Amino acid sequence: MSKKRLLIVDDDSRNIFALTHTLRVKSYDCLSCTSAEEALKLLKSDEEIDAVLLDMMMPEMDGYDAIPLIKAIPSRKSVFVIAVTAQAMTGDKEKCLEAGADDYISKPVDVDKLLLILSKI
Repeated sequence: MSKKRLLIVDDDSRNIFALTHTLRVKSYDCLSCTSAEEALKLLKSDEEIDAVLLDMMMPEMDGYDAIPLIKAIPSRKSVFVIAVTAQAMTGDKEKCLEAGADDYISKPVDVDKLLLILSKI
């Protein structure tokens, strides 16, 4: 079985560092971007990506705007998108799922919950 490849999109490099380190230890291969625009460019390429962990609150373009654009890329219609947000209020999960996310996790990220979500890919 080959390693699953994840794209982590977050405007805070500390979050990218923490997630990348944690997930590599769990045998995931990780790529990262600090903006949705950069992620869209990468996702339009032939780069193999099994799932996207997408920060929902970023400057320029947030995750709510980015998810439909990701899903509109013909080769990425079925890519698994996990909304990652510090917003953990009532209705936030539903808002993320309505935007097209396949799953949702709040910050600070519970690694066990994240691994359970990633087991779906």
